[in-house]
Amino acid sequence: MLATIQYNSRKLQIDLSQPLDISIPMRASKSNVNAWYIGEPSIEPVQLEDAVISVKEGAAVNFNSISFNPHAHGTHTECVGHITEQVHSVNQHLKQFFFLAEVVTVAPEEEGTDTVISKAQLQFALGNKKRDAIVIRTMPNTKEKLSRQYSNTNWTYLKEDAVAFLVKKGIKHVLIDLPSVDREQDGGELISHKTFWNFKGKLRKDCTITELIYVPNTIDDGEYFLNLQIAPFENDATPSKPILYKVSG
Repeated sequence: MLATIQYNSRKLQIDLSQPLDISIPMRASKSNVNAWYIGEPSIEPVQLEDAVISVKEGAAVNFNSISFNPHAHGTHTECVGHITEQVHSVNQHLKQFFFLAEVVTVAPEEEGTDTVISKAQLQFALGNKKRDAIVIRTMPNTKEKLSRQYSNTNWTYLKEDAVAFLVKKGIKHVLIDLPSVDREQDGGELISHKTFWNFKGKLRKDCTITELIYVPNTIDDGEYFLNLQIAPFENDATPSKPILYKVSG
């Protein structure tokens, strides 16, 4: 189903019947993607006295409780409340859900014992393009990302000047296939988060970071229309389901 959308000064045509889901589903399993040194999520039927509220156990319905951490257990979108003493909810600050996005693929560069994404790489990938969002796919890109246990792996991260470049370019939404835009062990500095949200100045409250996405190799680099779907949790972060649509016109 083709739809023509007026976006700023452009008319974009997208096929609504061809969504490209770049989220990682959450499962109650040790093979669920995981970070930050905690166990897997749980999805279990409620027990009331001697009754287990599950159709399998004879109940009329399935009635499960779910325990998870949005930062550790799957695709999630976070706001500046992730790093502020004052409470900020992503559900309150993200009020628009469609954005023009650029999908880019980068091969992390070695820097000492780390691997990083540099300003030069993002400059090359974006050029003079004007986008609201950037979707960063890191190499190597395998399905192992769907179940990777990231704790104590010293994952790739964005350098401070790379994030500053994105801010200067007007990027308001960063999506990346890693647990964090910052180094796993950084002594709590959170330099990339703080740079992106302008922590020392006027906070960029309407800007978001989405982590632990997965962009299949069948999705080409280039321009897409992004639908950033979030669950309405009043929290600094929430599970999310970013969907891409290829743009024509």
